[in-house]
Formats: sequence, structure tokens, C-alpha cells
Amino acid sequence: AEPGGVCISDDAYRQIRGKVEIVSDDLGPQNLKNIVEPMRAWRLQLADQHVARPQPGLHSGQSQALAIPDKPSIAVLPFQNMSGDPEQEYFADGIVEDIITALSRFKSLFVIARNSSFTFKGKAVDIKKVGQELGVRY
Repeated sequence: AEPGGVCISDDAYRQIRGKVEIVSDDLGPQNLKNIVEPMRAWRLQLADQHVARPQPGLHSGQSQALAIPDKPSIAVLPFQNMSGDPEQEYFADGIVEDIITALSRFKSLFVIARNSSFTFKGKAVDIKKVGQELGVRY
């Protein structure tokens, strides 16, 4: 799904069709990770949802800076395992996930999802550029 969007499988769509008033777009068969055959997917159009759409003219290699929300916005970047013990990598990732979960409980904060912030794992990044790419202040 696009950032802030929701996609569901055809099986899930059949379960809610006719029971929930929701507008959806058929995305057709999609290749999904760890699933051999393509699965039909549906993009849900949720009320009060402002999904960032790709701008025309941007090439797939270009990144698009997102608008910073009105409320305080934060992204928790992955910790670097400095111990040399590969098993500590899971521990470090777990701590970051716990921090993201705890912050997301505050309604006054806009918190970037783990999947978005973990794209920077293992990379030397410029914090200002990361903030612009993810649309956050902190």
C-alpha cells in the first residue's frame, strides 16, 4: 500500500463486501513476498485519509519530499549494533519497535511506521534529508 494507505487481499475483501460501506479499487493480481502465485488485491479508500500520491513527472529513482504535518512528527531510525554480536541485532531492532509503538500511543504525535524508518537501516544518512523524505520534524 502507499504510505498511509490500506490494501487487502481478495479473500479479506470477500469477507467484508456488502457488510461494510467502503470504497475500494481493484489492483488486480499482485506479486507478494513469500507467496508463489500472484494474489488479487484491493486498495481501500478510507474517509478522512490523505494519502500522498506520486507526482507526475517524478522518475521512479527520485524521492519526493512529503509535507510536514501540523502536529509534532517523529521517525525513530534503527539503532546500530555496535557490539559485534549478530544476535544483538534482533535486540536493537526490538527496542526501536518498542519505542515506535510507545510513541504511537500519543494521539498528539505523528509517528512514522517501522517499515518506513527501517529502509535507512545500515546506511549512513543525513538526518535533515531523512526528515524531508519521511515528512517529519524529529
